[in-house]
Amino acid sequence: MPNGITIKQGSGGSRVEVQCEHQKGLIYVVPANASWVCTDRMRPAHAIAGFLKELTLLDIPQVQDAMQRWGLYYRELPLEAAEGVIKDNVTS
Repeated sequence: MPNGITIKQGSGGSRVEVQCEHQKGLIYVVPANASWVCTDRMRPAHAIAGFLKELTLLDIPQVQDAMQRWGLYYRELPLEAAEGVIKDNVTS
């Protein structure tokens, strides 16, 4: 675990292990209503990005304070258009 984050694929879900010398925990990622569009391998990234997006949109001061206290900020980035797919009225 060179960077402190390891993703372990399992049957029915994944475990994201986060660890440093001061903290250690697991994030379980399982199929859910909002994550069905991704493959099993990509589900952890999809679920965590989607969760953080929703969490920051809630605009709850306690959540904002906790994120700032831990130095966590989330910014949604534009998706790269798949070849031949029309995005924003432009064909790639």
